Amino acid sequence: MKLLIDLFLAFASVGVMTFGGGYAMLPILEREIVEKRGWATNEELMDYYAVGQCTPGVIAVNTATFVGKKLAGNIGGVLATLGVVFPSVVIISVIAGILQNFSDIPAVKSAFAGIRVCVCVLIFNAVVKLWKSAIKDKAALILCAAVFALSVFLDISPVAFVLFCGAAGILLTKLGVRGK
Repeated sequence: MKLLIDLFLAFASVGVMTFGGGYAMLPILEREIVEKRGWATNEELMDYYAVGQCTPGVIAVNTATFVGKKLAGNIGGVLATLGVVFPSVVIISVIAGILQNFSDIPAVKSAFAGIRVCVCVLIFNAVVKLWKSAIKDKAALILCAAVFALSVFLDISPVAFVLFCGAAGILLTKLGVRGK
């Protein structure tokens, strides 16, 4: 029972700190789940991000579900998921009720402009951390560059990229280009 409460509260603390969507949550998730609680390794968290990217829903919600299920089965998955979304539901409901009356105030507009800058930095930091743990050899760097270029110039689903990269990882390992 304690683990279930801990799952809900840990993911609620992640959810309450979320500004800017799922990607802004990545460094917070890493700190809470990997560093503070040891519920997953960096590699597992990267796998959760990858799978979460190609499944419906927000990446942080999907990650919460994966971690909760790993630790406490289906009920753990449900409680971790509820934990991560509960603060957002409460905060968004309150803000929606208030913001409608204040959205035209210059100070409010300026505050949101500043918050957007902060969110960009949080997302950039998450990308740097993911980069360091994902790009381990030339093959990964080439694959990363190819996906980046294709995603910039073509309108291809992220699911296709994830499936392609998974297949490429398997093929490159079988060919001996990458370590196992």
